[in-house]
Amino acid sequence: MIQFIYHYLPFSEAVFIKLHKAGVNMLKKLTDHVYYFPHSEETDRPVLGLICGEKYSFIVDAGNSPAHASLFLEEVEKMGVPPLKGVAITHWHWDHTFGIHAMNKYTISHHLTKKKLAYLKTLRWDDDALDKRVQEGEEIEFCRDMIKKEMPCRDTLILQEPDVTFHHHMEVDLGGITCCIQHIGGVHAQDSSIVYIPQEKVLFLGDCLCPDLYSGDWSYDKEDFERIQRELKKYDAQYYLSSHFDPETSEELWRDLDQLSAIGEIVGNEVDLEKACFQFECETYKKPTNEQKERIQYFVNGNVKRKSRELF
Repeated sequence: MIQFIYHYLPFSEAVFIKLHKAGVNMLKKLTDHVYYFPHSEETDRPVLGLICGEKYSFIVDAGNSPAHASLFLEEVEKMGVPPLKGVAITHWHWDHTFGIHAMNKYTISHHLTKKKLAYLKTLRWDDDALDKRVQEGEEIEFCRDMIKKEMPCRDTLILQEPDVTFHHHMEVDLGGITCCIQHIGGVHAQDSSIVYIPQEKVLFLGDCLCPDLYSGDWSYDKEDFERIQRELKKYDAQYYLSSHFDPETSEELWRDLDQLSAIGEIVGNEVDLEKACFQFECETYKKPTNEQKERIQYFVNGNVKRKSRELF
């Protein structure tokens, strides 16, 4: 699961829309009270979650556009679940927040998420403005291209801040089912939060395990990655949902994380890719695969960034 963010499982958005129009509900049941709307790589649509209690239902993330949010709500409407109480936002990135206004529900986020969205509201989102921010290093090409593909016209796009914020932890009672929203941070987004449903042993991870995309070369910080793993181990979860992958069991997720952590340990504090790859060969008696070399590069880049910060 923990791979380069472009490594999605194949999913056809055209097929999805066709099934939706045919009346097939595309919300997938994970447990008795938890459903998810699958991710789509075509326009970077993340997983959206639906948690259903006895009195209320609750949403995880708002989608990457009004169209994404509206499609999700139409699928929920088919199910006849308890009234929707609100939406939890895992972090500020566009693919998780540009559907907030279309959701039109009570929205909760970490206070840094609100701060970032307040800033995004001051920006222009036409093609020229997006291109300029990429040139200036404020936006990355991948996000710009996906925004243009998902929303060719953004004249009526309305960005909206959350209604309520928290600093560390917040719980929402749905009636017999609890949503525990916890700030976890990380290099991908400092405001990252996770959503845990203890009765179902389900943990929505957002993008907290993804690399840093916005500050130069994509990277992992070894110490921060280890910290996040320690935090995740505090939760008794059987199923994990990362925003751009299919759900994973506990066994699947921790097998992947252990492999990634092992690479981080081998890289150590090395800032040279060739030397790090040589260290990998010495430890494993094998040359790294392309995927392993990519992961090595992430940790090397993180070390370079760390050393750069230490100089100032």
